[in-house]
Amino acid sequence: MSDFGLDLARAEEELDDEVSGDVVLGVLDGETDPEEWIDAVRSGDVLVLAVEGDLNTLAAGFAREVRESGGSLTHFRGFLVVAPVGVDIDSDRL
Repeated sequence: MSDFGLDLARAEEELDDEVSGDVVLGVLDGETDPEEWIDAVRSGDVLVLAVEGDLNTLAAGFAREVRESGGSLTHFRGFLVVAPVGVDIDSDRL
């Protein structure tokens, strides 16, 4: 086996440590103020929300703002996944 000369310690130093935020599990049922969801996404959190009711009605208070700010939303099996700008939702395997 040949020696690549790969310096893993140096490579780790070059990694972007800008990733912040959490994965937040919640229920989208109209009980939570849409501004709370917007603030969470703005702070870098990914939301996984169980949809209890009409998705279009329940997400109306925050979906457009999330999209306009560069975030993304994906409905998957009764859940709404909401990601901030810079976090892609890969649905290629669906």
